[in-house]
This record gives sequence, C-alpha cells and structure tokens, in this order.
Amino acid sequence: MTTASRKGQAPATLSREAFGQRFRDRFYDPAFEAERDALGRIEEIAWQAYDEGRKAPLTAKAGPAFADPDYDLSVEWLDTHHKLQAAQRRFEDAALPRRVLLVNASPRNDGTCPGEISKSWRLTKIARDTLATQGIECDLLDLSLVTSDYARHIHPCKGCVSTAMPLCHWPCSCYPNHGQGQTHDWMNEIYERWVSAHGVLLVTPTHWYQVTSPLKLMMDRLVCADGGNADPTRTGGKDPDKAKQLELDGWDYPKHLAGRAYGVVVHGDVAGIEGVRRSLSDWLDWMGLIDAGPMSRIDRFVGYYEPYATSHEALDRDTSLQDEMRAAAQAVGRAVMMLREGRLQQADQGLERPRVK
Repeated sequence: MTTASRKGQAPATLSREAFGQRFRDRFYDPAFEAERDALGRIEEIAWQAYDEGRKAPLTAKAGPAFADPDYDLSVEWLDTHHKLQAAQRRFEDAALPRRVLLVNASPRNDGTCPGEISKSWRLTKIARDTLATQGIECDLLDLSLVTSDYARHIHPCKGCVSTAMPLCHWPCSCYPNHGQGQTHDWMNEIYERWVSAHGVLLVTPTHWYQVTSPLKLMMDRLVCADGGNADPTRTGGKDPDKAKQLELDGWDYPKHLAGRAYGVVVHGDVAGIEGVRRSLSDWLDWMGLIDAGPMSRIDRFVGYYEPYATSHEALDRDTSLQDEMRAAAQAVGRAVMMLREGRLQQADQGLERPRVK
C-alpha cells in the first residue's frame, strides 16, 4: 500500500521586498539607525538563507549508528541526540540520585508585564522543599521564562506525526530552521531534562478551561517522545513519502519517556480545573508514565470567585492546599523510589496493545 502526499496549502515564498520589510521590523528601535548599512549587509545574507532554504547550514555525516551513515545530519540535532542518549544512561544508573522534574507552567512572573510571581511558582517551591527532605534531586523547569527571557522560544509543533509517525523525529528536527529565522528553541534542553528525570510533577493554573500557552507548546513538542523516530536517515530527513511507507511497513511507536512517575497539580479560580487535571493525566498515561497515586493528582480552587487582586492572600490562607502540595510531592518521591527498587510497575506492563499508535 502506498499513499501520495497531498500538496497545495503552503503560501508562496516571500518576495525580496516583503522579506526585507519583515527583517527590518526587528530593528524598529531608532538606536539601530546608525548601523543601517551593516544591517543591510546582514539582511542580504539572511535573504539568501531564506531563499535557498538553508534550514541546517552546518551538517555532519550521520555515522555508523544510523541506517544511512553517509546522510548529512544537522550538527545541532546530533548534539541533542547524543545528550539524550547520555541522559537515558543517567536515568538508568541506579548509583545516581533520584531526580524529579518540577514544571511550573504559569507564564506569569515578576520579570515581565504582570510584575508579580505566580501562585504556581509558590506551589512548585513547596514541592521542591518537600522533595529535598526525601533526598531527591530537583530540577525546576520554569516555563514562565518563555514570556520573560530574551529570545527564548518554544516553537509550535508542525504536526509531522499526522503525516506519518516516522516523520516525527526524536528529538524534534523541525527546529532550529535557520533559513526561516526559527531559532533559540528551548525544547532541545527541555527534552534532556525530561529524559534525565525519574519523576515529573506538573503545576499549572487553568487558563480558559485549558492548560497555559507555554505548557501546551511543550506538550505538543513532546509528541516525538511518544512514537518518534530516533533515526532521521531512515526518512531521508523530512521526506513524507519515505516516512509514510516506513509507517505502513510497520512501526513500533516507541515510548521514549515510559517508566517515569508523575503527579499533576491544577488550580483555578472559577471553573475548568477538573478537565485540565484529567487531560494532563490522560496525556501522561498515554506516554507510558506511571501515576503516583490519587494524592499526586490535585485540582483545587484558590479564592473561589474572589478578586484576582487578592489571590495570593487567598493562597496564604489556604494551608490545606499547601499541605496537599506537600503530599503530592511526597507521593511522587515515593513512587520514584519504588520504581527504582522494582516495587512499582504498571499492571499492564508487558502486555501487547491490540492497536498501537
């Protein structure tokens, strides 16, 4: 069975004039005016990279570990690939400390427009302090840096998996795309931090019945962890027809993050907390992570129908929620310990799925 790739949606390549306008818009500040000539020369180089589609200007031969050793792979992708291999070895090394990734999913902090820290940040710090008493190494991933740190991005998923699973590379090879100016992608570092962790604890507010924007960006870009192809040479890079045939020939959909423990803490002020908590748990279950028990999965209101202006004071008063946060962290810590000792596993571990995806 073969299936041809459908075409006809992509916009036309920008004209030289339109490209130049977009490029110069980045230097709107009049302080750049003194360097107009220098920027013009740089603009011409950027135009050539865009016009020629120089996604990965620096490449190296894949080497004997890949299906096509002579294929030219991005040196940036190869670097992340090797880091993930090293991270997986750390994950499997029983002599190393237990490690939990704490994810603060709020986009709010006092270094950007809101001018104030988030409640999620406060709850995450409670979890960090609690896990430290269990002798667990904590890695605090603060997703609010997407909104407050210079040129830090989590670029959106391009949906390669919906064309064919093998087209979705592990780690993601869609970025950086230097020709398109899609650089400074944080996910290469984030992949390594997920792989290194024995457990993950997500803490998020509810935004319009959903998770926050930075969290959803990270979730979508983690699709390659669930069935992704660790050898881009098998698909000739991003050749959709090769990827489709590879999937049709039989794909095993490897779960690259399976076997780690997880907890989820969701808070809100009026509605939507239960749906967000369930969707996050379903997502992590699907990827093969193991929940740390009912006390590790929390959805709570903070200052129900009270003013936003006093929400931190509402959290100050809610000592029960603070204690529940500590319990969630303890549950994840215990689950990590039991997993590493072989005393905790999925009840369906080892069973073959009737349908894989």
